[in-house]
Parts: sequence; C-alpha cells; structure tokens
Amino acid sequence: MAVLALLSDRSPERALPALAELRPDLKHEPLSVVSLEHVLALSPIAVMVDASENPGQAWSVLTALAARDARVPSIVIVDRDHLERFPWHEVADELVFPGAPEDELRVRLAMLRRRAGAGDGSIVRLGPLAIDTETYRVTASGRALDLTFKEFELLRFLALRPGRVSTRPALLREVWGYDFYGGTRTVDVHIRRLRAKLGPEHEHLIETVRGVGYRATDEA
Repeated sequence: MAVLALLSDRSPERALPALAELRPDLKHEPLSVVSLEHVLALSPIAVMVDASENPGQAWSVLTALAARDARVPSIVIVDRDHLERFPWHEVADELVFPGAPEDELRVRLAMLRRRAGAGDGSIVRLGPLAIDTETYRVTASGRALDLTFKEFELLRFLALRPGRVSTRPALLREVWGYDFYGGTRTVDVHIRRLRAKLGPEHEHLIETVRGVGYRATDEA
C-alpha cells in the first residue's frame, strides 16, 4: 500500500479525523523540517502538513519541502481563519480543512494523484519534450529538466491540450485544483520559471496569448 505522510504535532485523529476512517498506510512525524528526511525516504504519495495549530511552522515546513523535493505532492491542513495568513498556493498542491469528511478527503487525494498522472505510465510529448506522467520526469531533446511538482503539472496540462488557449483562471482551477485564495499572478510566475528551465531553445513551446492566457505549441 502506498504511504501517506502526515507532519503534525498532534495525533492524526486530532489533526484530520477523516484519516481514521480512510485508514491509509500513514507515516506520522512531528511538524518539523527535520522530519522531511524520514518521510521523503519512503516515497509517499503525498505529504500532509498540519497548519491548524502552528501555521507559521507549517509554512516553513512546506517551503522547505517545495525547495527540497517538490515532486512529492503536498497537502496543507488549515483552518478557515488562517486561509489569508499565508499564500498557501505558493507551497502546497492541495488544501483541506480539518473537518473534511472521509469522502471529500478520498476524492481530493484521488484528484491530486490524477493531476500528477500517477499510475498511467504514459508519455506526453510536446515537440522535443517527453513528459513521463508516472515518474514525473521531463526531458528536452534528451536533457533532463529539474521541474517542481507544480511546474510539472502546469506543463503536463498545457501539453495535453496543444494549440488550445487556457485562461489564467482556468489554469488555477484545473492545475491548482482547489478554491483559490490568491491572484492569477501565480500562474505568470510559474510560467516564467517553467520557460527559464526549458531554456532559450524550447521556451517558445509555451506561448502567451495576450489578454487571455497561455497555450502549448510544438511548432518551431
């Protein structure tokens, strides 16, 4: 069974009661950057970070996770009162409230894995790019690209719809995958970083449609 990691200074039952009903193969560690060493070694399907009691510490952990091994999806557990305290969308891939029922948690986990392409083993191609949706590996003319999890999701979403324009709100909805508490600027930031990693020879694969959004193209 795939491992689900939880970083929290509370018991799983208190942090997210629905976990008791879901009964995953859960690895529970303290809410600390040090804990990342242990959980990432298990190659979890996702890392859940409890931000309900100590949102500042949770923000630090999520920031460290994004910088260290962002190919592992992250989920922040946060109270509604703390939604505006930090820009969670910049460091987390999914969001759940502590009182989320089992059905909602199960669906959110499934959607997170689907957005990452987990388990289908397919290769999505865009010009010289090869996007492996099972291993999260992307190569450009044989050169491996070091993408974050969100950059990978964004590239994959666009590459699956070559020539089709996606608006910024649509990208926030489809790629970020939850009610978004922030501005569309985050899309522009991720596109800019993605193009930088593609390099001058491949940055044209992601086109800007002025006043609308972005689209992928395999045209030279």
